Amino acid sequence: MNEKINSLQSKNSVLDAMVVGAGISGLYLLHRLRQIGFSCQVIEAGADLGGTWYWNRYPGARCDTHSLEYSYSFCPQLQQEWEWSERYPSQVEILRYLNRVADQFDLRSGICFNTRLVSADFQPANNQWHLKLDPDQQLSCRFLLMATGCLSSPNMPDIEGLKTFKGPIYHTARWPQSQVDFSGQRVGVIGNGSSGLQIIPELAKQVKQLVVFQRTAQYAVPSGNRPLDPQEVAQIKADYPGFRARNRQQSSGQLSNVETCQQSALTVSPAQRQQLYQASWQQGGFVFYDTFNDLMTNQQSNQTAAEFIRTKIGQIVNDPQRAKLLSPQHVMGCKRPALENGYFETFNRPNVDLVDISANPIQCITTSGIRLRRDQEYLLETIVMATGFDAMTGALMKIDICGLNGLSLKQKWSTGPHNYLGLSVNGFPNLFTITGPGSPSVLTNMVVAIEQHVEWISDCLQYMAQQGYDRIEASAEAEEEWVQHVNRLADDTLYTSCNSWYLGANIPGKPRVFMPLVGFPPYAEKCRQVVEQNYQGFILS
Repeated sequence: MNEKINSLQSKNSVLDAMVVGAGISGLYLLHRLRQIGFSCQVIEAGADLGGTWYWNRYPGARCDTHSLEYSYSFCPQLQQEWEWSERYPSQVEILRYLNRVADQFDLRSGICFNTRLVSADFQPANNQWHLKLDPDQQLSCRFLLMATGCLSSPNMPDIEGLKTFKGPIYHTARWPQSQVDFSGQRVGVIGNGSSGLQIIPELAKQVKQLVVFQRTAQYAVPSGNRPLDPQEVAQIKADYPGFRARNRQQSSGQLSNVETCQQSALTVSPAQRQQLYQASWQQGGFVFYDTFNDLMTNQQSNQTAAEFIRTKIGQIVNDPQRAKLLSPQHVMGCKRPALENGYFETFNRPNVDLVDISANPIQCITTSGIRLRRDQEYLLETIVMATGFDAMTGALMKIDICGLNGLSLKQKWSTGPHNYLGLSVNGFPNLFTITGPGSPSVLTNMVVAIEQHVEWISDCLQYMAQQGYDRIEASAEAEEEWVQHVNRLADDTLYTSCNSWYLGANIPGKPRVFMPLVGFPPYAEKCRQVVEQNYQGFILS
């Protein structure tokens, strides 16, 4: 039994706030809520802190945001003292950083590990949430803060025979704590999104034979990862506050040291356009996707970037047929763009096979491998699922959350997520979601998005305490207007032009709704205006 929670039960006390999840959001929430004097408890399903960086420890796991930007900004001393080693931090380094933060601010004392929220039922008589936990425990809180993460609920495809395979099956999002030795094995990888692009080159170096089962080719540009230049670090740290401020003025909440392009891909000559794409390609990172300002709003402009990447793939991959299979044909960026470290070069290795399962889908998993519909079977000793996540809503929908009048969140969101500012749901008082659908979340530097949300929520709770309010929820009108606003912004882009996890298209039966909000600075400004106008769109009582 959990001693911390048992202690709360024995005192028959009601927490001010329960935080679900001990990742980047949960840790910062705990710190902020303690600062304003709230009693707060964090529960975490995992055995330790770190969230996505605790679970996703597969070979090659790495962040695709610059390390000097993928970090907390709330403590100047921490910013100055912590030393990142690479341009893009590895999973190991990020987890070490988060443990340092937890130790420095004594956060572990407020976290209950190996504890999962099973259900939450709002009690309007006393404006409290009644919580059932696993292991079997119950308690109550005034505010329920869901720091469950956007990419935290693994998507395990329902393939016939999955449980009959005699060898191990690993999912990149639930990787073993101990190192896995693939030496001399025949290994199959299903999936080639961001996780697949990272793990495939690493597995290819270890295994006897690697078979990559690809349904959709992916756009990817070189990350340009490298050890950090001490001079570059010193320059940024000399004006870290200014660096962070510029950071938050970018639509993606990152790349503050890159000048924003103000021209269309169609306003320059073909030769100049190629030259600019080449410069971005060589620099590496997401700067490529910002080479011109209309790549996600103008299909003709987008096509010029897509063709540049396809040409690069053709130059890197020796086998023309294989290069063609690896060359995506959908709109660039409508699926999450990726960075790569030797991914395309991997397919020049003699021990790597590429199987097109769009032309010949997987029929089933057998005891000894994977069989395709046209009677072709690949004998394997290990299978790796790089099949991603039930993004943005998956973790929330796995919990039985019940608001006013017996309405469950599953019912409320049966046709897609409805909320206000990605923060609050009408009919579910005193419930907040961190970087939820309807907020910039996955279209930004996640730490920037998280900090903005955590600070807004903690300021709101402090305001409520000062004003004597004990209940808050989004109004139905504000919620409906916000959902329409999110849809309008998405419709003005090319993001909705293909099936992607942005729309929930990777999960059978999930409503097809574009979930994140496009553009961080206008969103942050809207949140600020809501506060200035006495929490416009919220019902406080």
